Amino acid sequence: MKDMKKQPRYQQIAMDIAARIARNDFEEGQRISGRSVLSSEYAVSPETIRRAINLLEEENVVEVAPNYGVIVGTKVQALAYLDGNASVNDATALKHKLASLMDRRHELDTEINNVIQEIMDISSRFASSDPLRRFEYNIDPSSKLVGKSIRSSSFYQITNMTIIAINRRGAMMLSPGPDAVFEAQDVLVVVGHIQDVIKVEMLVQG
Repeated sequence: MKDMKKQPRYQQIAMDIAARIARNDFEEGQRISGRSVLSSEYAVSPETIRRAINLLEEENVVEVAPNYGVIVGTKVQALAYLDGNASVNDATALKHKLASLMDRRHELDTEINNVIQEIMDISSRFASSDPLRRFEYNIDPSSKLVGKSIRSSSFYQITNMTIIAINRRGAMMLSPGPDAVFEAQDVLVVVGHIQDVIKVEMLVQG
């Protein structure tokens, strides 16, 4: 089954027993070996087996008869249990995939921010010789940029300059995405060629 490794051990065992019933390894009405035997077979504690059996009993896959043991239910119930848990496994797999993607996104954002910081440092140290310069622009409340996103403003296409940060009331937003929306009093930090300064000024001032 999918994503079995990410399930608790007792759930894995419950799924395996249900699968054995579904493929007729255990017949309907058959008495399954006691917990101690099953714990040895699966190399787990009797408590883990107890939890697995309880899961199956709740779904009517097996029946626990006092002083007798575990009795196999119907194959239909076993199949229903397997089908019902397949979607759970799929959802669990997607959650783990999302977590992995978020981790990778965080790593990428960190790397981007580091590169931006290096650009800013280099621009500050070698402003006289570096063809790419860093500039800052205040967005007044009257600016036509207010309320627009970076994408909808076509900032780069119009100015040939790249926004590397937005200083918003003292909080620095590094590497703002295309959906970031300009607000009044924002301070744009951009890099580009000095000959493009007038383009930014015209766009910011509207």
